[in-house]
Amino acid sequence: MKRVRCPKCDNFITFDEKKYQSGQRLVFECPNCSKQFGIRIGVSKLHKTQKEAAETPENQDEETEYGAIHVIENCFHYKQIIPLHWGVNTIGRYQKGNPINCPIETVDPSVDMTHCSITVSKDKKGNLKYVLKDGPSYTGTFVDNQILGDTEQRVIEHGTLFTIGATSVILYTHAEEGEE
Repeated sequence: MKRVRCPKCDNFITFDEKKYQSGQRLVFECPNCSKQFGIRIGVSKLHKTQKEAAETPENQDEETEYGAIHVIENCFHYKQIIPLHWGVNTIGRYQKGNPINCPIETVDPSVDMTHCSITVSKDKKGNLKYVLKDGPSYTGTFVDNQILGDTEQRVIEHGTLFTIGATSVILYTHAEEGEE
């Protein structure tokens, strides 16, 4: 399955590319905004689904050098694996033009555009350190069923479950993945 993004509203449309030949032109009508647009099979507008991209082993090692967050599937979205990078990783709901660097593709209204952040740095011993901070957001960020205060920061580690809105997220660190 492949996805193509509507150029007007940024909504994804999924289709089975195996039913078509390379070079064939397809016309789509976005169910969200009714925009009609065309693509040619085998040309750059086709995207792997996040699930397909996450399962590609050659990308996974490169992308997870600093770990990743796993967004748990629920009624608002599918499971997503979002790689982390060095420095501040701003997490929020994906919307076209939103300047965050860890977008979650969801329709969950309780996830803010810039909900929280995870800062990846090194501690005094040279080990990777992950610090979670709320956005500030309207619904809050919860760790161990406790809400983070507006200025509170919490050091989290491999396997930490935190909640943003109605969405649960688990931190997987690169160092821990190799040790287990």
